Amino acid sequence: MFEITRRDDGTIALRGRFHAAHEAEAAEVFGAATASCDVDMSGLDYISSAGLSVLLETQRRLCDDGHELVLRGLSDHILDLFRIAGLDAIFRIE
Repeated sequence: MFEITRRDDGTIALRGRFHAAHEAEAAEVFGAATASCDVDMSGLDYISSAGLSVLLETQRRLCDDGHELVLRGLSDHILDLFRIAGLDAIFRIE
């Protein structure tokens, strides 16, 4: 199961298991982001390389215009993944 929602305040919330089967749906939601926004990952259980790719592409595009994704609420195991992969140097994680 995977859910991606855009809240009224602009936060993108991820819930469940984010893998390749959900890449197109997530790319559509993240593609609509045109300014800095928070990503609530507190409900995320798993993220695959396809999910990471969507986040990285969005971050690159936003950074080109002076904006960024701010990742919030990462579980310990997902935070470890970001640290091991060096992604904590690319994203602001709070």
